[in-house]
Amino acid sequence: MELQGRTVLLLGGAGLVGQAVARRVLEFEPGRLVVAGLLEAEAKEAVERISAYPGGGKTRVEPFWGDLFVPAEYSRVPRREILGDPEARARFVDDLYGELTDQVFQRSALGRLLMELRPHVVVDSINTAGALAYQDAFRSAADVRKAADRGEAGLEEVESHLATLYLPQLIRHTQISLEGMTRAGTRMYVKIGTAGTGGMGLNVPFTHSEERPSRVLLAKASLAGAQSLLLFLMARTPGAPAVKEIKPTAAISWKAMGTGPVKRGGQPVHRSDARRPLPLEEALAAGPDHDAFRELETTLDGVWVDSGENGYFAPAEFEALTALGLMEFVTPEEIAENVIREIRGIPTGRDIVAALDGATMGPTYRAGTFRSLALSRMEAMEEAAGVEGTSYEMLGPPRLSKLLFEAQILRRMEPDLSAAAQLDPESTASRAQALVEADADLRQRIVTIGLPILLPDARSVLRGPRLKVRPQPDEELDMEVMVDRGWVDLRAVNWRRWRERIRRHLEGLEARVPMEAGSAGDHEFGDGSGAIRPGRLAGWIFRYEDRGERIKR
Repeated sequence: MELQGRTVLLLGGAGLVGQAVARRVLEFEPGRLVVAGLLEAEAKEAVERISAYPGGGKTRVEPFWGDLFVPAEYSRVPRREILGDPEARARFVDDLYGELTDQVFQRSALGRLLMELRPHVVVDSINTAGALAYQDAFRSAADVRKAADRGEAGLEEVESHLATLYLPQLIRHTQISLEGMTRAGTRMYVKIGTAGTGGMGLNVPFTHSEERPSRVLLAKASLAGAQSLLLFLMARTPGAPAVKEIKPTAAISWKAMGTGPVKRGGQPVHRSDARRPLPLEEALAAGPDHDAFRELETTLDGVWVDSGENGYFAPAEFEALTALGLMEFVTPEEIAENVIREIRGIPTGRDIVAALDGATMGPTYRAGTFRSLALSRMEAMEEAAGVEGTSYEMLGPPRLSKLLFEAQILRRMEPDLSAAAQLDPESTASRAQALVEADADLRQRIVTIGLPILLPDARSVLRGPRLKVRPQPDEELDMEVMVDRGWVDLRAVNWRRWRERIRRHLEGLEARVPMEAGSAGDHEFGDGSGAIRPGRLAGWIFRYEDRGERIKR
């Protein structure tokens, strides 16, 4: 892809890898480069460094800062303050666990950023797995259980715990990313991911607790894997940008070396001193204000290597970490080179999404051959048994069962697709109601699986003990939404919709390339017979009307 004159968004651009990518991007003279970081100071500092790099004068380089995992109004508020504010916490949890409505998307910090910038390319070097996993749901779970045991677990404790759970945050982040980039017309998304353990196995000795490895580290690795599969699915979504992931499997170093104060989180680490020995039990129970120790005004200093988000390492720490046979390391410039090559359309062999595409099993010739035989055999079995199962609502969603039964009703009333394309909506509605009322087996099959039947008057419903689709507790009744989700609809307006879709279906069949002219056209089992096949019609609707087409095999 050509970068000259384009807009490039670097998420996590203030970090070690982000700045290396920025330096390489500048060489191709994009029109605008937005460097996004969590904090204002780090984003502005990164822009100053990047702008000073040779070639930076031809590109407009801008900072952006804020937490992209929360609503925009709270993106520059520390997360602990969000969780401490009942209104902010409730909004965050609502937007995290509710449906992804347009309002939720518009409120999100990431969605708003993507719509404002409309970037052609997004390079994401945020350590998403680390950012989410280090919220430590294990500790949060222990805290909420203790509060419950004391009878003190109220709404605040429950919401605070919900706000730390990893998968809902990753899922919502992925949904908003896809929606935002699709709306913005983004052409390429490159994720710089992680393995969680620096490429080492479950025997990794570099961990953050006495566990080897720690649960938090395993949570990070699990999220890293989950994100890779979500990106794999994103890449198979029509309308999505080209999706790639570069996943370093070694320690990434280094950003700088120096001598002086050691910093943690951007702040100097103050020395502490022990004033006197304590008995073991007292030492373990002592609070931070105990008189046996104190924090000094002076800071810890020495020679250090800045490894970016992993902090400052002493020379001996760096030597142990990167030792041959342990985590070893890879430079950010090597990662950036792979990112740039992938953006420019030069395969690197390091793209996880492409690797998964090549390693997974898709549809097979054998299965395709057996499909037509299986369908023919089941049709013969249905005819011999005198039954039409249509749907048992175990596959889902209820919308599929709704479409199958509506097509089945249409099949019972019209001889073929050509006749259905000419149906009269009003008379079809009356005939459909009469059919459902007279045919107990058909009616029972529909209501037994939890689908209500909306009658032509739009005020009356036939239903059974179970109701598969109903408004959520905090959702107002919107009949059209309920009908679309999974109500069998006998109204004239729906039969008019069926007439139009069947016409489009027939037009597609007529316009396709015939088999005699080559293999360019898609030919499905039974679609040349003119018969009304509920499964075939529902498949066509899901593929074309609902834009659910598979784009990779």
